[in-house]
Amino acid sequence: MANYFQYLKEFLSAFFANFGQFFADTFGYPWSKVPGEFYDYNSLLSAYSEGFGFWGWFFYVLFLLLFLGLIGAIVFFIVIFIRKYVKFYKKQVSVEKMQEQIENLNYELYQALTEKDRILGLHFEGVAGKAPAAPGASEPEEEQEQAADAHLETRFPRLTLVDSRYDTPLPPTELPPDAQNISLVGICERFRNFACSQMGLYYTPEVVREFFAAMGTGKIIILEGISGTGKTSLPYCLGRFFKHNTAICSVQPSWHDRSELLGYYNDFTHKFTETEFLRAIYEATYRDDINLVVLDEMNLARIEYYFAEFLSIMEMPNVNEWNINLVAAPAENDPKHLRDGRLLIPQNVWFVGTANNDDSTFTITDKVYDRAMSLFFDNKGLAFEAPFTDALPLPYHYFKSLFDQAMVDHPLSETTLAKFQELDAFVIDHFKLAFGNRIMKQLGLFVPCYVGCGGTELEAVDYVFCSKILKKFEVLNVGFLRDELLALDKELIRLFGKNEFVLSHKKIKGFLKQSQQ
Repeated sequence: MANYFQYLKEFLSAFFANFGQFFADTFGYPWSKVPGEFYDYNSLLSAYSEGFGFWGWFFYVLFLLLFLGLIGAIVFFIVIFIRKYVKFYKKQVSVEKMQEQIENLNYELYQALTEKDRILGLHFEGVAGKAPAAPGASEPEEEQEQAADAHLETRFPRLTLVDSRYDTPLPPTELPPDAQNISLVGICERFRNFACSQMGLYYTPEVVREFFAAMGTGKIIILEGISGTGKTSLPYCLGRFFKHNTAICSVQPSWHDRSELLGYYNDFTHKFTETEFLRAIYEATYRDDINLVVLDEMNLARIEYYFAEFLSIMEMPNVNEWNINLVAAPAENDPKHLRDGRLLIPQNVWFVGTANNDDSTFTITDKVYDRAMSLFFDNKGLAFEAPFTDALPLPYHYFKSLFDQAMVDHPLSETTLAKFQELDAFVIDHFKLAFGNRIMKQLGLFVPCYVGCGGTELEAVDYVFCSKILKKFEVLNVGFLRDELLALDKELIRLFGKNEFVLSHKKIKGFLKQSQQ
């Protein structure tokens, strides 16, 4: 036994001694000669340095510097190579990790989409009249797949959801007992008091009349002016007043065609990407009340690009031709109110655009102004006291009947029309600007509606002249038109009197100040 332990001792001693000698020979031995080599270098220098002389030592130092520079350069390039290799290796590792993460995310996304389709399929199944299974109950897998497939086949999921929401028709909108036979004047007063008492918003009677008269004139209204004057608040408050919230759609600077406004058909998913704007219009087809759709900051993009189709469609005299083409061919399960892939714009919808006048926005062109009624906000309304006033659900047919009656009761007088035509001739002669048939048509619609809302005929004509004609003067060089502007100011006094046309005189005064700068 003692011999065995002696053997083990000798064996381990020999093994580790040999192991250590191996590392010494492999890693240490090559460096063991270095001191001797440096000694040889020194011996060579000692043997020859005595006869160097001045120039010999000069060239020796120069050579030594160049040699050390060469060694440094070699070391530098070796370090750079190692760093690049390490960086490349780490990049390859990062790419592999990213690919692995992408694969994991794709798998998680697939699971999430599958779960979403299953839930939406159950939702549509419940809407269709079949109650979802109770917790813990089992449903055949085939039926679940059929429910999911039924949802996936719907090209317009948001519009189809509107169909399901209005599957049971709404009861007719009725005026409250305290508003039976209410007039346009009464509606204007009630809205102004409602905005004050419930919303903390203060509008002048003139602004309220102009907005309601604009609704009676056309379907496109532009509210422009400086920020913070209540442009967006006005249609929002009106939606609350009518007990049907206004749809507010924010315009983006990237909008350049109708697909940004309405959406588009995706050939990959075979679905129509619906926007809030399209949903609001489609929902209005189920309602009989007033519907407002706001295009907030509408001149952040060029209006005539993304809104061109609506500008053209709503010029058609036959409202039954106000169709928007959404898809090329119809499908069996398309939303109920689409006809041959087209949606008819309902008459109970108004489009209200808000616009700031600053350097971050585009100029609104005459093509847009001529087809819309515009209101300018240049200051905040002054606070006033008003009694608490309830909202007023208003049927569209009743609202329209009030405007129709105003056309009968307050038509534009022949005297005022003749004076306006004289004004037209004066503007053509001095400024080379014509009113045009469209503006004359709007004048004939706006004046009766404005008078029906409690204003006067000349106030309405003043508003149209200021917003439609004098607005065009902003692109002219008013610095060279001072005499013509003074003549126009006198012509307005001659035709309509000294105390009339307040808005136009104020606008002309602003132009005259510009000409003096």
